[in-house]
Amino acid sequence: MAENRASGYTEGVPCWVDVQLPDVEAGKRFYGGLFGWTFEDAGGGSVWARLAGADVARLAPKRDGRMPTVWTVFFATPDARDLARRILAAGGQLVSDPAPVRDLGTAALVADPQGAVFGLWQAAGHPGFGVRHAPGTFAWAQLYTRDTDAANDFYGRLFTDALFGTDADPDFGRAPVSDVFHAGMPPQFVVHFRTGDVEAAVEAVRQLGGRVQAPPFETSYGKVAVVTDNQGASFALLQR
Repeated sequence: MAENRASGYTEGVPCWVDVQLPDVEAGKRFYGGLFGWTFEDAGGGSVWARLAGADVARLAPKRDGRMPTVWTVFFATPDARDLARRILAAGGQLVSDPAPVRDLGTAALVADPQGAVFGLWQAAGHPGFGVRHAPGTFAWAQLYTRDTDAANDFYGRLFTDALFGTDADPDFGRAPVSDVFHAGMPPQFVVHFRTGDVEAAVEAVRQLGGRVQAPPFETSYGKVAVVTDNQGASFALLQR
């Protein structure tokens, strides 16, 4: 079983999330109000988001106005270049080459054969989540795609141990894009953060200037609402 030794995450396990925002200060107000996150400078205008002192996410300034305002999920790997090569061989695309991020690790952005973008993280000084699955932290990544059979085949071959290994406990599901979005919406990952009360969290999103894309609905992995923040980045709230 491939392990990212620096983080302890099996290859293919979601290990980090970040969001690219036009206004990081506005993002701090929104997510601090919603989840109780605190923030520390991460350099370059970015901030680490923390809950009870543990790293949970990064908020970064969007450098190019043509790029979407979006949450990105990163999957662990012990070798980002090797995994990028396998993704290309399986019909995916390379959005940005694997590159070192100071002494923190190596990151890359890739897309699956249907165009859904995700990240790769080869940990060094930054192992990934300091805490997950607790209220206010990452709990699930759902891929909304036009062809679930093709997605299951692509990710099943790529991340076999993480999804189907003996000790696997996946935080990653696949569903038709039309379950939440209109049929013309491109395939995409939606990062889910855990909450103890999804209805109350949805109301807090509204009060903080966000909006609701899909009101609370039941899934096989919990009760979910899909929302956007006050700058248009989509994410989900998960009660389980």
